Amino acid sequence: MGNYLNPSSPRYEKLKKSKVFVDKTDILEILNESINTEDCFFCLSRPRRFGKSVTAKMLCSYYAKGLDSSPLFDDLKIASFDDYKKHLNQYNVIFINMTNEFRRASHNVQTMVDALTSNITIELKETYENISFLDQNSLDLVLLDVYNYSKVPFVIIIDEWDCIMREKKEDNDSLKIYLEWLKSILKDQDYVALAYMTGILPIKKYGSHSALNMFTEYSMTEPLNLGQYIGFTENEVKEICKQHEVSFNQMQQWYDGYSFKDVPHIYNPNSVVNAATYKKYISYWTKTE
Repeated sequence: MGNYLNPSSPRYEKLKKSKVFVDKTDILEILNESINTEDCFFCLSRPRRFGKSVTAKMLCSYYAKGLDSSPLFDDLKIASFDDYKKHLNQYNVIFINMTNEFRRASHNVQTMVDALTSNITIELKETYENISFLDQNSLDLVLLDVYNYSKVPFVIIIDEWDCIMREKKEDNDSLKIYLEWLKSILKDQDYVALAYMTGILPIKKYGSHSALNMFTEYSMTEPLNLGQYIGFTENEVKEICKQHEVSFNQMQQWYDGYSFKDVPHIYNPNSVVNAATYKKYISYWTKTE
């Protein structure tokens, strides 16, 4: 277990213990159905404070080898599905928070890509000491060597994948370096069982690039079959209001801001949690970055 390989972050466990917790783990069943298929590339695009990073951490806890996540998930929705144990802690997870990596590299994309390749390779070498790696400077070849040796496929999770696109939008050379790196580790690779990315910008803006055209985007305008996971549903908000003895009508007036075809009422999670916790109805979302 490391910072990138099978990370053991306690963030989802802490969330589960929070005063306000909504069980969204049934999204894992949708992902499980797509593992090792052509449909295994997910990109969820939504604004800040909509739980993107929380879901990414949940995926890490569920899929990562070397962990025992049964105590965390056994009493949650995902445990009711037949293939719950089949996928629990069965994959090598690579987790990257791209915003953090970009900042550490002083906003230099080439430096960031080189550092990621080096750091992930170091962790893989520490875990698989008996592998003679073909080329330690190419992360895709390192991942392939590990897969061929271990027969354990990878789940690759990239949080805030689009921070480079936002920060370097006028720097075509940097964008090319980044997109080509993504392509090298994700596209047409047998070791990828599942790829899951989160971001703010719509991926379709860059989807014509071959690095990204295999992803299905789940956005605020087209959430497809993931609408109920974009935010809190009305029933979930009613239950929160009941547990915390706050007014559902007030919550509805303030935070019922989204409507999808199959899910007519979706609430901003950050606003609902804060309103239930502090018993105060204000525009919490405008106070975020």
